[in-house]
Amino acid sequence: MSATPPASQTDLAAQITAECDRLGLEVAPAAVPRIAAYAESLWQWNERLNLTRHTDVERFVSRDVADAVAIAPHLSAGERLLDVGTGGGVPGVLLAILRPDLSVELSESVGKRATAVESIIGEIDLTVPVHARPAQQIVAETRFDTLVVRAVAPLAKLLGWFEPLADRYGRMLVIKGPRWEAEKGEARHRGLVKNVRIRRIAAWPLRGTDNESVLLEISRQTGRP
Repeated sequence: MSATPPASQTDLAAQITAECDRLGLEVAPAAVPRIAAYAESLWQWNERLNLTRHTDVERFVSRDVADAVAIAPHLSAGERLLDVGTGGGVPGVLLAILRPDLSVELSESVGKRATAVESIIGEIDLTVPVHARPAQQIVAETRFDTLVVRAVAPLAKLLGWFEPLADRYGRMLVIKGPRWEAEKGEARHRGLVKNVRIRRIAAWPLRGTDNESVLLEISRQTGRP
């Protein structure tokens, strides 16, 4: 990125800072210009390809930035993580910006989206690998500390995909909405939670509603093979 961002990005950065302050989100000032550059590029791409519904500062900050800010404290320095089904790059790109100590990779099985997010990453001068393949294939080949999942599939489907690969990653961090307990019950009914532990480790308001988002940690039960 150039040392002096375009005026549009400078204005956008100021709006993002103001919205973060309004919501009480702690974002390092040094990260804001790159977040603004990412948002601008994401929205430009969104005019050609449906990548996000959060196309204004309020929704982008209250949903996308807020989710990344909620995840960040639960990641240790140097963790290798895979953003499963990244779509337009959330939360993986934002985590890479907020936490440059992390080793972040993105997976997106839809080729057009993978190409778009790879272009977005290049436009903001961020080094983050993008895999245009299903996450299960990547996890089967490469070990990760953490799989990060947002708005991809119900818990039963996620466990069906990744529990057989549990020796290839340390845990999953999954963002869910108010139906997470019903999804957990469905997964239990299908016998998919016998070998895992599901804990709610964080919660934050889902802006514009009376509900909340939650961060679930899914890990293998201690003592299980």
